[in-house]
Amino acid sequence: MRQLPDAVLWDMDGTLVDTEPYWMAAETAVVSRHGGTWTQEQGLQLVGNDLITSARIIQEQTGIGGAPEDLVEEILAGVVARVRENGAPWRPGALELLGELRAAGVPCALVTMSYESFAGAVVEAAPAGTFQAVVTGDQVSRGKPHPEAYLTAAERLGVDVTRCVAIEDSTVGVTAALASGARTIAVPLMVEVAAQDRLSRLRSLEGADLDLLARILDGEVVDELATAARARR
Repeated sequence: MRQLPDAVLWDMDGTLVDTEPYWMAAETAVVSRHGGTWTQEQGLQLVGNDLITSARIIQEQTGIGGAPEDLVEEILAGVVARVRENGAPWRPGALELLGELRAAGVPCALVTMSYESFAGAVVEAAPAGTFQAVVTGDQVSRGKPHPEAYLTAAERLGVDVTRCVAIEDSTVGVTAALASGARTIAVPLMVEVAAQDRLSRLRSLEGADLDLLARILDGEVVDELATAARARR
């Protein structure tokens, strides 16, 4: 029998929960309050980045002044309010896979560039005991695409990161996960993720199971997006 991963390391926004529309709405509202404009195309530039980097990009492109940390807190408050009001919009198949991992005794970590105040709201919405570690953007010195967050998650769980599977939705996140040494799955949502060595790509987490994770841990690369592209030709 194939061995299961020592742990599964989950990105949050766009991977576990479809909160990217919440972020874009909050960004647009905050920029508007400061007298500027913000488009969806501009918002897509920020997917996967740490929040300080995102705030600086917003300031560069809109002329909003002040400390980027203050802008982050203003946007973050809007996103947290939307989650608490509307709930966590789980991506298809995410809760089912989390349940399988919990039943099999495979620990999970949340590895997100969102801050602890927001990640806590998502963790509270998940079944009790879902995550054994949470690493957030305000707990690391270098955000994604640097691998620090993934290496920190593996350290907190007491596992070898090369025996872990990471699940991401963006190129920035995939870069961080691969650089850490984790086997990596991309499940793109808002932005495309190009094929590359050692990267598996899925259309959805629906149907993803323990056998798939074991195969990927064993070195198999599963690329449903490439298969679908070939079928359309």
